[in-house]
Amino acid sequence: MRISTHKYGVILDAGSSGTRAYVYQWDDPLYARKSASPKQLQALPKLKTKKQWTRKSKPGISTYADRPASVGPEHLEELFAHAAKKIPKELHESTPLFLLATAGMRLVPERERKLLLDEVCDYARRNTNFLLPDCDQHVQVIPGETEGLYGWVAANYLVGGLDDPKAHDHGKNHHTYGFLDMGGASAQIAFAPNSTEAEKHANDLKLLRLRNLGGKEIEHRVFVTTWLGFGVNEARRRYVEHLIEASGIEGKEIPDPCLPKGLRETLDGDKISDMTTYAKKTHLVGTGKFEECERQLYPFLDKEKPCADAPCLLNGQHVPAIDFDVNHFLGVSEYWHTTTEIFEGAKGFKNYDFSKYQQQVAEYCSRDWSSIEADVGALKWGKKVDEKKAMHVCFKASWVINVLHDGIGVPRIGVDTNMKAALDGGAANVTTATSLIDAAKKTKATGFTLDPFLPVDTIDNVEVSWTLGRMVLYAASQIPSTSDHALPVGFGDNIPSPSSPPFQYGGTGAEPLYLSDGPSNGTLPVSSWPSQPPTTIPTSSHRFPALILIFVVISAVILCLIGRDRRSHLFRKVWPLSRHHSRRRKIHDSTGTVTYERVLEEGTDSRRNSFSPIRFELGPYSSNSSSDDEDNYPSTPRSAQWGVKRSSTWDGPGSGSGNLTPGGSWTPGSMRGLGELGSAASSSTRLGAGLGSRTQSRERLTAGWASRDASPGPRARSPMPRR
Repeated sequence: MRISTHKYGVILDAGSSGTRAYVYQWDDPLYARKSASPKQLQALPKLKTKKQWTRKSKPGISTYADRPASVGPEHLEELFAHAAKKIPKELHESTPLFLLATAGMRLVPERERKLLLDEVCDYARRNTNFLLPDCDQHVQVIPGETEGLYGWVAANYLVGGLDDPKAHDHGKNHHTYGFLDMGGASAQIAFAPNSTEAEKHANDLKLLRLRNLGGKEIEHRVFVTTWLGFGVNEARRRYVEHLIEASGIEGKEIPDPCLPKGLRETLDGDKISDMTTYAKKTHLVGTGKFEECERQLYPFLDKEKPCADAPCLLNGQHVPAIDFDVNHFLGVSEYWHTTTEIFEGAKGFKNYDFSKYQQQVAEYCSRDWSSIEADVGALKWGKKVDEKKAMHVCFKASWVINVLHDGIGVPRIGVDTNMKAALDGGAANVTTATSLIDAAKKTKATGFTLDPFLPVDTIDNVEVSWTLGRMVLYAASQIPSTSDHALPVGFGDNIPSPSSPPFQYGGTGAEPLYLSDGPSNGTLPVSSWPSQPPTTIPTSSHRFPALILIFVVISAVILCLIGRDRRSHLFRKVWPLSRHHSRRRKIHDSTGTVTYERVLEEGTDSRRNSFSPIRFELGPYSSNSSSDDEDNYPSTPRSAQWGVKRSSTWDGPGSGSGNLTPGGSWTPGSMRGLGELGSAASSSTRLGAGLGSRTQSRERLTAGWASRDASPGPRARSPMPRR
């Protein structure tokens, strides 16, 4: 079998508007580090992806909550097929598959959410060979905090802040970038506070652990939080509800300063082309007043809510103080689309310049809608800007500006020349940065400036997506550690408490932590690393039924080979409640010699109710143990028992005496000699009678119940016919 030097992973980002499948590739670490340089050994695995490896399917899976059986054939089938084509077939079983849902699924009721996720996992297992060992971990709705942390990993991974701290020295021993993300339903922030704030708010941070190619663990302490309802779509919904409530107008148009002038829109956000049907229905009409729009959106930041754990930003939620002297943020999703797709084309600036941006937004929103509509048709802003985006970009831009500057407190570079003035207006938790403007002009070798905020979409042609951060964690978890005190890759609370969620493993939680036992100093020389990946059997969720079948076949063959007697013996050992089972009893003959015979005991099955002859053997006798004997017979002085045999003649079924009880068991009319013990003077007489009676009783057994082969010594065939 060909040994591949590559590994693959598939992640499906199940968002509110659609599901996007990403395929990632990286070199097998045991193969890659064989020829790695010392600098490369300090870096994380290099993940690769291509634009053609990505596929999106609409709408979001949350729309299938009321019909989960349709999510597979209608939504997931094309995504799975796309991923399967991009990955070599022989590697499917070792390729992990993740479907991680975000804000859209968080709004689905718990019962419907669970049924839908179970169907997603079942469909994936039935229709793909991808590695899916644990549905709870691989198919789930992730919290907003987790989404933000993955995004922080992705952004810093692509910039290089995790691999080369010296090249990204921001001062104060700080080398990572903050991360901002805004979608349709929620917004996230993630950053590593400066050393002072990190110590002060240690219990609010997440401990993130990675492992570089050389097998060394790397730890970061990151603050992350999410604001559900602060995405652009949810903010728009709250804003429209407020307009309706404030206007008190029923069946008429409501002025909206956040829409371009002259644009008429339904309450659901659709353009009205024909006013015939909406003349008497409540609808919105744009006034194009950008400054008024900004002012009306400010209260929706909920900055007036009580702050139980100061300092706070939006919605009264705690956030450690942000030191913009070292904390520089990269913004993705709406932070990128809203600031660049239309306005970058108008003026050609890439880095965020608040002064220029605000000016362009104000000019755009004051335009008449008919002229904007014409520009969209002429593809002035490209194919990605459709009519829907052009309609709502005024609102989105106003919301982004409010969140960035009045909410989070990002300084308005280009407008506020006095830093203290820049920090006024709701950014009270931001520490003063005395040289921020000068620092913003510095450019590192990576091409990134130290601006307080920079919108990004791709870095080195790779999309900055939180899905990349999740796969970086998985790839790092597959690298065996060279330390004899290795710790797992993943994240959890920096200071765990009884209420802390469990540690989230980067992989499955079952990866080997060590490269080998290694020397006691915890290192392993590069020369001893394998030149090619190990040929291990990949774990697959499809192998469990096959293992059961193999076990059954092997067991059947062994049972056939061991013979009938051993099979019977084995059956009696493993199934003691069978119809009959045998055990050996001590027998003392008249000379005192001890022999053994196998005695069949009654079973408990239904055949006890039949009239088949039941064998009743003489009870065993032992001079030093009465456990078997005394369980079946009345207690008798030992002197009276010595050398005495009990008569076993029994008027059982077929003898003409006795009664059949309603329950189906037999009650004999007489059991002659059972438990009767003679005196020492008449013992010899009774012994002879007992032996004769016993021989006769044995020979009356049917063939089906006798155990002749276990009887001591040869038997003479009885002259009496069998019954």
